[in-house]
Amino acid sequence: MVEQKKQPARDKVSRLINWGHWFAFFNGLLAMLVGLRYLQSQSLPDSLVSWGYLTISTIGHFSFLSFIIYLVLLFPVTLLLPYSRILRGYAAIVASIGLYVLLYDTVVYQDYGMHLNPFAFDLAWADLNSLLQGPSFIIMPVLILIIELIAANALWKRIERIQRRNWGNKLVVLISCCFIGSHLMHIWADAADVTEITRFDDSYPISYPATAKTFMENHGIDGSNNPDIKVERSLNYPLQPLQCHADNHPNVLLVAIDSFRADLVDNQTMPFLYNYSQKNQTFTRHFSGGNQYHSGMFSLLYGLQGSYIDAVDLNYTSPLFTQTLKQQGYQLGLFTTESQVSHPKPKAIFDDFTPHLAAKTGGSALSDIASIDAFGQWRQQQNEPWFALLNLKSPEDYDTPVGFLGIQTVKPAMPLKPAEKVLFNQYRQSLNFVDQQLQRLLGALPQNTVVLITGVNGKLFTSNGDEARRNISPANVQVPLVIHWPGSVNSTVNYRTSHYGIVPTLMTQVLGCTNPATDYSAGRHLLQPDDKSWLYIGDNRFFAIYQQQEITVIDRHGKYRIYDSHYQHRLRKKMSAPEMIDVMQEGRRLYSH
Repeated sequence: MVEQKKQPARDKVSRLINWGHWFAFFNGLLAMLVGLRYLQSQSLPDSLVSWGYLTISTIGHFSFLSFIIYLVLLFPVTLLLPYSRILRGYAAIVASIGLYVLLYDTVVYQDYGMHLNPFAFDLAWADLNSLLQGPSFIIMPVLILIIELIAANALWKRIERIQRRNWGNKLVVLISCCFIGSHLMHIWADAADVTEITRFDDSYPISYPATAKTFMENHGIDGSNNPDIKVERSLNYPLQPLQCHADNHPNVLLVAIDSFRADLVDNQTMPFLYNYSQKNQTFTRHFSGGNQYHSGMFSLLYGLQGSYIDAVDLNYTSPLFTQTLKQQGYQLGLFTTESQVSHPKPKAIFDDFTPHLAAKTGGSALSDIASIDAFGQWRQQQNEPWFALLNLKSPEDYDTPVGFLGIQTVKPAMPLKPAEKVLFNQYRQSLNFVDQQLQRLLGALPQNTVVLITGVNGKLFTSNGDEARRNISPANVQVPLVIHWPGSVNSTVNYRTSHYGIVPTLMTQVLGCTNPATDYSAGRHLLQPDDKSWLYIGDNRFFAIYQQQEITVIDRHGKYRIYDSHYQHRLRKKMSAPEMIDVMQEGRRLYSH
């Protein structure tokens, strides 16, 4: 008797579970329809391969998300409360909320270029009125709930008929193949650098496509130079065609020193550069666009904030600044070490240069000497105006040549741990070595040469590479900037400037470009105080927003921390929404819509 009573109960639960699977599948289809809104923020694929990937990725991803929600929120309730009316109502509400969140995420993604996370949620909540405009965002939630209730009841009435058709196993196989196939396809695309596929990596929320670049390369699969890959342009860079004409073409030397702190250009550590800066144009509050080599060099040559550093177009588009130099007849030379150009980011950043690479086998100091020597030889061979980028690396590695007689150690002005004090004084020795090389370099230049001396990024006194990568304090991003204009007198600029202003300054002063800087850069002429109250420093995964009285640090997961202006104390407060909205808009301004 007891067994007979248990059997109907089991049948009822089994029927509810079957219904739940089909309800989850139905919501997967709805999620796919809503998910198409993400593609409005990007250009659509234009090849069969990319269309195929996007199709199976969409089916697999949204079906998987729907099933996970069912498994976590509906399946346990099915076992605890096996009552169809309660379950149908509860499931319709849960599914509606899920679709509401997805729909809201599409709105946030279209406006800010990121999915919902703590940072984006706080930002979007503060900007709610501008995001949710029109009657559709009032009608849509009601309409979704009605659809969910109708679907829940319709599936319940027809569940036995659906089961008899034996569609379930076929759909499971189809969805599984799409899910696994999309990840396998992405592994190949990541290894072969098929950007028509990898550019969709961040399109969908909670999407983590599998990668295996190292594995694939170890097995001889490498399509990074595949000429058949067609890339659809999605950046308007520049916004308007450049109008540039210059009567005079001075030579330009840009000395970019890795890990170059602004607070140690003094008469003790770097006496030559200190005196040189007193005779030329000095910027006392200058910031790099990043705390690492790639982001700092990106801001220096492209003049764009680091949120664009992974834009697919820029793997095939060199900086407009160097393009314009070539168009006006300049010879471009790059003098650095082999390691700096082996994996450039973006890939086209140095395309316009003729590289002169020094081996790093004897250390950074010897490489820097070799680079300066190579520049001297190259310069003497030039009959046309030239632009040279000389990248020195010694301070990054605290390196000096064997037998170098440096300067006396001193007590640091800032509080440091014992090990950091050792690094501090070794760093000073490296700067003193660089100072002597600058004296040798600049003493032999032609008079008609514009000289810029700056840092790619700052320096944190630590041997922990991960700590240095995650630290965006002023010590790690504030760098010197000294500019020598032929025939000009010395001056000092005390307001805040950044690498974003270097390209507009040279485009205007040297190349005679009349376009507004906003057509091609995130900055403005260095002699025009920036009207922005914020400064973006970092790349698209880990960055900081420097404001007047605080620094907001945001990671790739949207977690953010707010510090005081000296990066000393963490502040317990919410972000300032107006500035953050401006930041997000600047990060999307050049994309096609």
